[in-house]
Amino acid sequence: MLQELVGAIVAAGAAGLVYLASAARVVKQYERGVVFRLGRVTDAHRPPGFTMIIPGVDRLRKVNMQIVTMPVPAQEGITRDNVTVRVDAVVYFKVVDPVSAIIRVEDYRFAVSQMAQTSLRSIIGKSDLDDLLSNREKLNQGLELMIDSPAVEWGVTIDRVEIKDVSLPDTMKRSMARQAEADRERRARIINADAELQASRKLAEAAQQMADTPSALQLRLLQTVMAVAAEKNSTLVLPIPVELLRFLEKGSQETGPQEKSLEEKHAPQQTGTDDVVFRPG
Repeated sequence: MLQELVGAIVAAGAAGLVYLASAARVVKQYERGVVFRLGRVTDAHRPPGFTMIIPGVDRLRKVNMQIVTMPVPAQEGITRDNVTVRVDAVVYFKVVDPVSAIIRVEDYRFAVSQMAQTSLRSIIGKSDLDDLLSNREKLNQGLELMIDSPAVEWGVTIDRVEIKDVSLPDTMKRSMARQAEADRERRARIINADAELQASRKLAEAAQQMADTPSALQLRLLQTVMAVAAEKNSTLVLPIPVELLRFLEKGSQETGPQEKSLEEKHAPQQTGTDDVVFRPG
């Protein structure tokens, strides 16, 4: 009798251990458990930690609550200004309602991926090429709204959407490069013209100042000579202003008649009488 009792206790303990092992479940911190009891979902999901289910009756589905990073394959489309481009993106989303993510959609990851691809193609067709290249923040917001609208019913929320790269045809790249080069050349010419205008204005002001003060021209000439001599050149070129030559020419013309009048003044005067010459006898 004792042996039979001990055997029954051992058998019951073994059965209890088997039952405990089959009923025990562990839900990780970043997961939530959804229990199906005879095909029906229980009211609340199971929190992280140790939990028990009824073997053969309950079925536990674990749902990851972490933010999922999903790359969107490159989509080729034609923009509103008839340019063929390839655009790829990345979607960040997470599950906020594990029950809806299991019940309302067969595979929420696949559903979000397909919705992201179709929304990306729609964004390409509605946008211009300049918007895809320079106004990505606005396009990211529109793309996030397009994906998030149906995903809310699946218990999924879109955290962020980013357009990664925009691939252009080689011909379009060359055209854009020529356009950028022409624009930079135009700006360079405008800057040079503006610099010439400013320099001419300053030179005109300097010329007016030197005209009012003639000595300033000589000082500027001396400064130029000093600057040239400081470079240790063997040849020194002295520029002579044309105004200086004209001044010297004018001065020579004025002094010529004066000298002639002085010579006439000091010349001996001749009289009508003959000179008497005494010669020794």
